Formats: sequence, C-alpha cells, structure tokens
Amino acid sequence: MNKTLDVTALTIGIIGAVNWGLIGFFNFNLVQFLLGSGGAARIIYALVGLCGLYLFTFYLKTGNCLTEPNSR
Repeated sequence: MNKTLDVTALTIGIIGAVNWGLIGFFNFNLVQFLLGSGGAARIIYALVGLCGLYLFTFYLKTGNCLTEPNSR
C-alpha cells in the first residue's frame, strides 16, 4: 500500500482516539470546540471513521508478516 496514505490514516486515527479519550475522561469534545457542531466537524468525524476502516487493513499486513518464514 501507499506509505503516505498509511501514515495519514494512522495520524487521523490517533487524533480521533485522542478526541474520544477527551470525551470519555473530561466530557470535552476537541473537534466540536475547534470547529463547532456544523458541517466541518461532521467531515472530520467522517474522515476519522473512514481512516478507522482503512486501518483494519493493517491487520492483514501484520498477519502476512507473522506467517512469512524467517529469512535470516
């Protein structure tokens, strides 16, 4: 896969996870604080969701490297 896409998806996923952590621990929604509750926030939430789905492909990568024979 494309390394730039992987890093971007992982970064957005981490941002989403931090936001959910803030909501859970402090009842503070950083995205809504920065962008309001309008369309821009919905776009961010949608991007985080899409990146989360894309990050499932990392399991395939991990599974492939775990089943490959040792090349040493």
